Amino acid sequence: MVKSVQRSIDGAALSHLLVTLPIGLISLAVLAFVSAVVNPVLAVIVPVAWLLSGPLVFHRKVESAIARFLLGMCRPTPEEARRLDLVWEQVTRRAGVDRETYELWIQERPGLNATAAAGHVVAVTRHAMERLPNSRLAAVLAHELGHHVGGHTWAAMLADWYALPARAAGRALLVLLLALFRAKHWTGVACGGCLSLLIVQFLFLFAFVEGMWWLVLAVAAGPLLIVRLHRRAEFRADAYAVGLGFGEALEDVLRAEAHAAAVPGVPPPGPAPAPPGVPPFPQQHSAYAPQPHPGQPWPEPPNPEPGRPGGGGRLVAKTAHTNAEARLRNVRLVMSQQSQRGTAPV
Repeated sequence: MVKSVQRSIDGAALSHLLVTLPIGLISLAVLAFVSAVVNPVLAVIVPVAWLLSGPLVFHRKVESAIARFLLGMCRPTPEEARRLDLVWEQVTRRAGVDRETYELWIQERPGLNATAAAGHVVAVTRHAMERLPNSRLAAVLAHELGHHVGGHTWAAMLADWYALPARAAGRALLVLLLALFRAKHWTGVACGGCLSLLIVQFLFLFAFVEGMWWLVLAVAAGPLLIVRLHRRAEFRADAYAVGLGFGEALEDVLRAEAHAAAVPGVPPPGPAPAPPGVPPFPQQHSAYAPQPHPGQPWPEPPNPEPGRPGGGGRLVAKTAHTNAEARLRNVRLVMSQQSQRGTAPV
C-alpha cells in the first residue's frame, strides 16, 4: 500500500506552495520598497538574496539551530535515544526509508505531542516518551514520517519563510493602527482614521483600477485555503501510517485524543511519569535489552493499572493537527478500504 519513497511532494504540499505564492510576491515588494528607502542599490540585492536564502533553512546546521532555539527542542538523552532508535528502526524499515535521513529530537513541552519540521527533523515530547507505549509511539512517528515523505514539512517551511516579510509588515501596520486608535488624544484617533482610509483607498485602486483584484482575493482567501490544506495533509499522513500497518495503534491514539478533548481536565491514559531518580523507561529499553527480530513486535512497557491500556494521549503536531474525531473517521475509512482490497499491512 505504501511505496518505498524517501521524499516527494504530494498534492497537499504543492497546493500549499501555490496558495502562498501571492503573499510571497507581496513579501518581495515589501523588501524591495524598504531596501529602496535605505539605498536604491539594495532594492535589487536584498530581494535576490532573500529569494536565495530559502534553501538554506534545510541545511543540517541551520535546521539544528531552528530546532534548538526556535522550536524548543533538544537532543535525546542516551536512554531516550536507545528507545527512539528501536521504534524508529521499525517504522523506517516498514517504509523502506533510510533511517539516517531524519534526526530525532525531544521537545520540552507538556502534552503528548509530536512534530515534523523543516526537512529532516522529527520530534516527540518527553511527556509522550514517558506515557506512550512503543506501538503508539511508532504510530505517531509513522504519521510524522508521512508528513516528511509527502513534502508537507519542507513546503510549509518554505511557505512560512517567504511569507515572513509580508506578515511582519501587516502586523506592524496593525499594531500602529491599534496604538493610534487607543490613544487618549484626539490627534491619535484622527491619524488612525486617516491611515485606515488611505489603506482602503490603496486597496480599492490596486484591486479595481490597476486590475490586481485577483492578488487581493488570493491573499484574503489564502488563510482559509491553508487550513483546508493542513487538514488534507493530516489525512494523508494518517493514511501513510495506516499503510505501514500502524492503523490500530494510531486509532487508539486518536481515540484518546478525542476523549481528552471531550472531557477537558482529565489526564490521558498511559503510564505515569517515573519518580525522581528512576529511569523513565522500562528495563527492556536499556542498552543490554534484546533487540526485536525484524518482523516481530517489540516488547511493550507494563500497564500502570490493571485493566487499563498502557498508553494513549494527544497527537498534536506543530502544523495544527485537525480535529481528532475527523482524523479518526478518516483512519477508520482508510483501514476499511485497505481491508476490502485485501491488502495486508506491510
